[in-house]
Amino acid sequence: MSERRWNAAWREQALPQLAAQEWDLLVIGGGICGAGILREAARRGWRCLLLEQRDFAWGTSSRSSKMVHGGLRYIAKGQLRLTRDSVRERQRLLGEAPGLVEPLSFMLPHYRGGFPGPRLFGALLNLYDALAGRRNHRFYPPQLLRYQAPGLSEAGLLGATQFFDAVTDDARLVLRVLGEARADGGEALNGMRVIELLREDGRVVGVLAEDSETGKRYSLRSRAVAQAIGAWAERLRQPDSVRIRPLRGSHLLLPGWRLPVAHAFSFMHEQDGRPVFVFPWEGATVIGTTDQDHADDLDREAAISPAEVRYLLQACAQSFPTARITRRDVLSCWAGVRPVVSDGQAGLKPSDEKREHALWLEPGCVTLAGGKLTTFRLLALEVLRACAGFTGRSLADSGGAVFNRPNEPLAGLSPSLGRRLAGRHGRQLSGVRRLIDELGEERVDASDILWAELAWAAESELVLHLDDLLLRRTRLGLLLAGGGRDELPRIRALCQARLGWSDARWQQEETDYLALWQRCYGLPEDDA
Repeated sequence: MSERRWNAAWREQALPQLAAQEWDLLVIGGGICGAGILREAARRGWRCLLLEQRDFAWGTSSRSSKMVHGGLRYIAKGQLRLTRDSVRERQRLLGEAPGLVEPLSFMLPHYRGGFPGPRLFGALLNLYDALAGRRNHRFYPPQLLRYQAPGLSEAGLLGATQFFDAVTDDARLVLRVLGEARADGGEALNGMRVIELLREDGRVVGVLAEDSETGKRYSLRSRAVAQAIGAWAERLRQPDSVRIRPLRGSHLLLPGWRLPVAHAFSFMHEQDGRPVFVFPWEGATVIGTTDQDHADDLDREAAISPAEVRYLLQACAQSFPTARITRRDVLSCWAGVRPVVSDGQAGLKPSDEKREHALWLEPGCVTLAGGKLTTFRLLALEVLRACAGFTGRSLADSGGAVFNRPNEPLAGLSPSLGRRLAGRHGRQLSGVRRLIDELGEERVDASDILWAELAWAAESELVLHLDDLLLRRTRLGLLLAGGGRDELPRIRALCQARLGWSDARWQQEETDYLALWQRCYGLPEDDA
C-alpha cells in the first residue's frame, strides 16, 4: 500500500470536502468502539466517516488497564456469554496482531484464610479455559514462587495459580484499527465536536459539528449515525430508564527496575477486597486499578486523587513489602472513566456493576453504551446490524480479519523489533521503515519507542497538539520522567518542521502540554 499522508495540512484541505458529502454512516467517537465500527463498515464498502471531539483514544481508550482479557470476574457474576465472547476475541487478537497484542502470564497468590482458595480458583479456571477451548493454567507451590515471583509476600502463602490473558498498548490499538479502516476507504477526523444531532420528521439525518481548531461549524448528512462516545453517551440521545454510571479507574506507573515483575500479579486489596494488579507494560511496572464513581466534569481530563494514590501504594506494600515502594518511585499516573451501564439500583458498589453493554435506538441513530476493549469487533457488528436498516446496505459477516498483515520486508531489523513495529503500524509500516532507514533504530531514552516512530507520527498520524504526540501516538509522556521534559528540545528539533508549527506555536504547545501532564499525569499533592 502506498503511503497516505494523514496530518493537519491534509485535514485542513479535506474537511470542507468531507463535510459536503452524504455518508452512509457517521461514527461519533474515536475510541476503540468507534474505530471498530468504522473499520467494519469500511471493509463492507460503506461510505463512512468518524468524528472525534478531542483526539483518537483521548478518553478511556488510552487510559485503560491495557489488558485484553476474558474477564474472570464476569464468570462469578453469571455473565458467561460475555466471558465466552471475550476469551474468543482475545485469541483472535493474539493471532491477528502479534507485536501489538501479546500474551501475558498472570499469577494469583493464595493466602491462608484468603479468597478464593486454590481449589475454587482452579475450578473457575477450568470453566474459563473451556470457554477459550484450551487449558491455560497451573498451580505453583510456595517453594517454586521464590523463583517465579521474588519479593512476593510469603506470610501465610499457600501457593499461586498461573493463567494467561493478554496485554496491549490501547492507544496504538485504536490507531491500528483506524489505519485498517482508512486503507479500506473510511475516513476519520479528530478535533470535531458534535454539537447536536440533526433531525427531520422525527429521524436523525446527520450532525452539526464544530472544528475545534477554527471554531467553524459544519452540517454533515448521513443515512445513519452511530454513537460510540463512552461516558458522554447521554448527551446526544433522548433519555430513558437506563443511564451511564461513570466510574474512574486510576493507575500508577513505576520504572521497571524499581519493581521488576515477569508476570501480572492479581490480588485482593486488604482494605475492601477489590482486585488489584501489578503488571509489566512497555518496560515499566503498573499498579492498578481503582474503581470509584467519577463526579467531575467529563470535558476535563480525569486525574488520580490523593486517596487513590494511597490506595494503590498500600496494595503494592501488601503484596511486595520488601520493595518499599513510595510516592518518590512513581514516574507517572493516569485515570480513565469507564462508561458502565447502570439500572440505577440503589447502594450498588462500583465494582458490583455489571459490564454488559446496551444499544439505544431511535430512527436514523444507534448509540452504544458500555462494552469492553476486548470485544470491540463484536460490538461493532452489533451496531452495524442495527444501522443496516437505516442505510439500505447489507451486512454479511464472513468473519474476516480485523488486521491485515503488512507485506513490508523487515530485512535488517531484529525479529523482536520487526514484530513490534508490524504490530503497532500495520499497513503503514512502509512509512515507518522509510524513516528508520533515514534516522536509524535509536530509541528515545530508555523506552522501546524509536525516534523514527516519533517522526512518523508527526508526519502522518494526524497530530493536532503535542499531547496527541507524547501521550497517545507514543507513550513517552507516561514512560519518561516528568512527561519527557528533558527530551523536549530534541523532540522539537525532529518534529517541529514535520508538524508545520512556528516557534511561537511550539512554545505554546509545550507550555500547555507540561501543564496538562502535571495536572493529570503527575502525582497530586498528598492531602493526608
